Amino acid sequence: MIAIIKPTHTHLAPTNLKAPGRPKKARYSALFLSVLWALLGLLVWSTPVAKAEDFVESHGFALHGDLKYPKGFPHFDFVNALAPKGGTLKLMGFGTYDSLNPYTLKGTSPFNTPGQFMYGFSELNETLLAGTGSYSPSGDEPQSAYGLLAHSLRYPKDYRWVEFSIRPDAAFHDDHPVDAHDVVYSYNALLKDGHPRFQQSLLNVSTVVAASAKTVRVTFKQAGQGASILRFGEMPILPQHYWQDKEFASSSQIPPLLSGPYRIERFDIGNSIRLERVPNFWGASLNLYQGRYNFDNVDIQYYRDQTIAFEAFKAGEFDLYYDYTAKNWAKGYDFPALRDGRVLKRTIEHEIPSGTQGFFFNTRRALFNDPKVREAISLMFDFEWTNANLFNDAYKRNHTYYPNSDFSAGASISEAESALLEPHRKHLPAALFDGPFVASTTKGNGNLRPQIRRALALLDEAGWSMSQQRLVNTDTNKPFEFEILLRQAGLQRIILPFTKNLEKIGIKATVRLVDSTQYKVRIDNFDFDMMTYVLSQGKAPSFEQRDYFHSATANQIGSQNYASVNLPVVDTLLESVLAATSRDELRSAMKALDRVLLWHHYIIPNWHVGHHRLAQWDKFEYPSSQPKYTLGVENWWAPKPAKTKPSKK
Repeated sequence: MIAIIKPTHTHLAPTNLKAPGRPKKARYSALFLSVLWALLGLLVWSTPVAKAEDFVESHGFALHGDLKYPKGFPHFDFVNALAPKGGTLKLMGFGTYDSLNPYTLKGTSPFNTPGQFMYGFSELNETLLAGTGSYSPSGDEPQSAYGLLAHSLRYPKDYRWVEFSIRPDAAFHDDHPVDAHDVVYSYNALLKDGHPRFQQSLLNVSTVVAASAKTVRVTFKQAGQGASILRFGEMPILPQHYWQDKEFASSSQIPPLLSGPYRIERFDIGNSIRLERVPNFWGASLNLYQGRYNFDNVDIQYYRDQTIAFEAFKAGEFDLYYDYTAKNWAKGYDFPALRDGRVLKRTIEHEIPSGTQGFFFNTRRALFNDPKVREAISLMFDFEWTNANLFNDAYKRNHTYYPNSDFSAGASISEAESALLEPHRKHLPAALFDGPFVASTTKGNGNLRPQIRRALALLDEAGWSMSQQRLVNTDTNKPFEFEILLRQAGLQRIILPFTKNLEKIGIKATVRLVDSTQYKVRIDNFDFDMMTYVLSQGKAPSFEQRDYFHSATANQIGSQNYASVNLPVVDTLLESVLAATSRDELRSAMKALDRVLLWHHYIIPNWHVGHHRLAQWDKFEYPSSQPKYTLGVENWWAPKPAKTKPSKK
């Protein structure tokens, strides 16, 4: 429900110019003042920002369209509001962690380990709004957020500023109230010492001030960008009194002070962590939390090898196994606990946009400057053979940066896309306007002769030629060699056939396997030739696309512009994404952006699957309504009596 704030006006009493005993000079002065007040009144009434009917006050914010849930809604549709509390959930963490601070460039926190976000439990701080960010994402709305620490927000229709009203009872775990000064501190701390991604997500913020103890006012540099309200609403709110005498920028092994339903109860850095449900949690009665976060404890054990982790799951050392490996999903589940029903194997459909997954070229390397070179190398990845022989035909090839979403460029360019692209035609590949981008397709039988011919022709145009079965630069005679950086040993079986194919065009590609810590340091500093990665994509793309693709982030240490995209046309399209005032405008801008990125061959697109592959021990219950935008484990509850293995007679 949205409330329109009606104006209230105080009318000045008219001056009696002919009052008895009033001097003539005074009467003229009064007349002048009356005219002045009248002119000021006209100015006030004619100033757009002063029209109170332009101010909206609401319990949430929808970027495009309306909020699904009205003011005072009891709970979300995808939960069981009567779910009992109790029990312990045991989860698997992949890799390792060396920090408990998820907001800085230095170190890796539990939330930032691969796949941890999927389960919904973390060491993240609460936010002013919840629904579109990392903290408690929405299960059934694509671009809406509701008041969490803030009970309401107030903003003009041009989105020039926003005021958040903080809940009177919101408090950190030490019972210190959350107030506007914590919000101001958080903004300044994250901008100064936080991860560079905050500089992008908060780019449009001009000022943040505490209007009162429980009201914070945010003004923006540019009006008309509703996404700026969401991005600020997603900002983690840190306790000023806790951090002001600590070094926030450093990797921290001190448990942070939080305000959410869980706190860190104990941890063994790099190996395990336990989250404990907070007794007397301030938000226990809040509608956003009803039927959610039901476990008393969440234990996370970390494994550096997926194969070892799967064996640990089969032995019952943790409860859920999210399977990323198609071969294992197809052939790895013939074990007693699954056969007798103690373990369930579930395929769960969803509508979550898949990430931008691919082999990323580092175009900062002179070797990959030319798009023709990148296209030639892309031709040597035989997805069809890989899918048939290694994936059991489980995946779909990506022909887009935005698979499983409505932002994927279609077969033809719409009028709206054309209007965005035509001004840049002379700077774009002609083929972009002729038809859709389609990644190289083979028959899957290992025959790459057409791809080899095309690749060698492209390389010849780029100044490379074959000499004694090696590809060499025609000017320097240096061979074409590069390194592929990996952190998952299991990917080697996919990469090695690719490197064998590259040998057929004279290119030597070697695989370098490093641990998670080294991998993070190297990609943060762009110290790689090619690497595998997945850029997280969501339902309401905005400022994170700048971090991925804007020229300003191409050489910003810690940014996720791994390919070093640095094109004026991309910068312009990103501004169109941010300025979109409707879902249709957003789709058109994103599709145009997708086309430009694809035709410049910054990545070799990988694959995706449109469902969750989850194995679980059968000791939990969950709502009958599965959220379409999250896995929803935070809505489960325990205990359900475990099934016993049938006795042999």
